[in-house]
Amino acid sequence: MRAAIALASVITLGLSTAACAGDSSPASTPPPLNPSGSPSTSASASSSAPAAVLPTSDRVPELDVEVVNDELDHPWDVADIGEDRFLVTERDRAVLSLIEGGDRREIPLEDNDIWVSGETGLMGLEIDPGFAENRRIYTCQGWNGGEDVRVISWTLDAGLTRATQEQTLIDGFPTSSGRHGGCRLLISADGALWVGTGDAANEENPRSLDSLGGKTLRLDPQTGKPWPGNPWAGDQGPRRYITSFGHRNVQGLAERADGTLWSMEHGPDRDDEVNEITLGGDYGWNPGAGYNESVPMTDQDLPGEQIEAAWESGNPTIATGGGTFIPVQERWGAYGGALAVAVLKDQELRILSFDEAGKLTDDSSPEVMQDYGRLRTVSLAADGDLLITTDNGGEDVLLRVTPR
Repeated sequence: MRAAIALASVITLGLSTAACAGDSSPASTPPPLNPSGSPSTSASASSSAPAAVLPTSDRVPELDVEVVNDELDHPWDVADIGEDRFLVTERDRAVLSLIEGGDRREIPLEDNDIWVSGETGLMGLEIDPGFAENRRIYTCQGWNGGEDVRVISWTLDAGLTRATQEQTLIDGFPTSSGRHGGCRLLISADGALWVGTGDAANEENPRSLDSLGGKTLRLDPQTGKPWPGNPWAGDQGPRRYITSFGHRNVQGLAERADGTLWSMEHGPDRDDEVNEITLGGDYGWNPGAGYNESVPMTDQDLPGEQIEAAWESGNPTIATGGGTFIPVQERWGAYGGALAVAVLKDQELRILSFDEAGKLTDDSSPEVMQDYGRLRTVSLAADGDLLITTDNGGEDVLLRVTPR
């Protein structure tokens, strides 16, 4: 749990919880639920939030950028594990790297069968809340020659020199050529493991409750069992894990200080999205026969209610990557509480501010962050600084961004 290691959190997850049954398709999907368990009339999971989600001032801070390490290749995710040490997953190398004191070395993943193809390889990374004692981590990766994408827990040895498999927590995420492999991990404040998946560029996956592709999922990180309160937790098969559907290719997950969960997604040729996740929610991706990528990301002509994005890029896309909510600290000024999102195609950092109800109030891109090429993800350092990885290939860097 990045937030547990980076910034202590005592919030309770502010998402709806209800167990609902369904047959096999979104046509039988229950309406999205708000925290009270009654049908929701909006995409927001909560009608109010504590002041901690809002900035302490309107001062826009200057940003100092430090290159922590410049020996990476397509780094996909990064986590602070304390004592000036950072774990990084490198997608195409399919290796776990440790950055310590600015130097990089690899930590072998024992008995791994990681599959690398196109957009799929070693991707999402999460750190167990008890890492200091159990040295457990979680990764998401392609596996066994393209059999699937799956989530695995590992234990690092005391010297951080190797990682031993504990168990496969969930598998069966669809694959094709490696397109739209997802895959982001997040342990929320209540201890649940969230997974954001890609649809493998298959038109049936986003809307099928019998596929784990194009979804957000929630499970127990210790056992791999569906998290109690998932919308279809009492059913059989993949749907037990599903928290929302109708997604295209989830690239980021972030938890706000009010406990709401947010996803960042790639659009086709338009409409990258940031979505606030509502349990049981339909986010409207429906490419139809032949995987038509000229349709809107949120198709409002579908049966039922489709949840509109909290933010969208419009036309054309900018290729949003991963992101995190900036802590509400005086030094972050107007950026406090905002969502910092890495951008690949447009090569920038987007700072998106939302009000207490989750409505967009500001969208900016600090000029200092436009000098590093493609940005893949943003994570929190232990003190609330931002950790950002580039994705230019061959000579990628880990950046630390400090406000002043």
